[in-house]
Amino acid sequence: MLSWKRLRRSEWVLASACWAIQLYVRIVYRTGRWSVAGAEIPARILAEGRPFILAFWHGRLLMMPMAWQGMAPMHMLISAHRDGRIIADAVSYFGIDWVKGSSSDGGLAALRQMVRFIKAGDCVGITPDGPHGPYMRASEGAVAIARLARAPIVPLSYATARRRILRTWDRFHLPLPPTRGVFIWGEPIEVAPDADKQALEAARLLVETRMNAITAEADRRMGNEAVEVGPIGSAAPATGDAAAGGSR
Repeated sequence: MLSWKRLRRSEWVLASACWAIQLYVRIVYRTGRWSVAGAEIPARILAEGRPFILAFWHGRLLMMPMAWQGMAPMHMLISAHRDGRIIADAVSYFGIDWVKGSSSDGGLAALRQMVRFIKAGDCVGITPDGPHGPYMRASEGAVAIARLARAPIVPLSYATARRRILRTWDRFHLPLPPTRGVFIWGEPIEVAPDADKQALEAARLLVETRMNAITAEADRRMGNEAVEVGPIGSAAPATGDAAAGGSR
């Protein structure tokens, strides 16, 4: 009998998982009743001819392609780890490109590539708490890209009324169809190209605060309690259970 580890290395299993994920996303979206708050924010920035950095928490990644809807070319920064590959191939079904890298593997090269994409006029997407956490705590990556590329950071989050919050390191939000859902865009965050260490830290904290605020608001609108922010200094475990949180 094949072990789970060997199955995960199978290209057939990988392709099947990616197909199943994108199908699930489409089912959740098409069987649900979705609203969008703040849609004028990305529309206004793009109308000004400015690409931007889309920032969302790792645990709210699943439905992001449906919020984007191909409004502009998009490149997402995704870990080179096998699980990252599954996510990358799944989002490619929605016309979203991906850049391999993370804070621990190829981070500098990936950062430079993201800056090049922005300067070429494309948008980029990043999970500031990935791939190792702490969950819902922003790292410096998005702020560093914003400073170098002179592009704003635009937060985005979502929540659904029926959900399961998994016991994974990122407290993954799994929507359960059929359900109501909401996407919320946050106000853009600008980082000065000459920002010093103190200004960069202030911008990083603002990104974190604003992202957590819209995530909590999305949960509130769907009648759920907000997910508690991860403790500072906690690291992501190697694996996580798919057990818990409530559903409505």
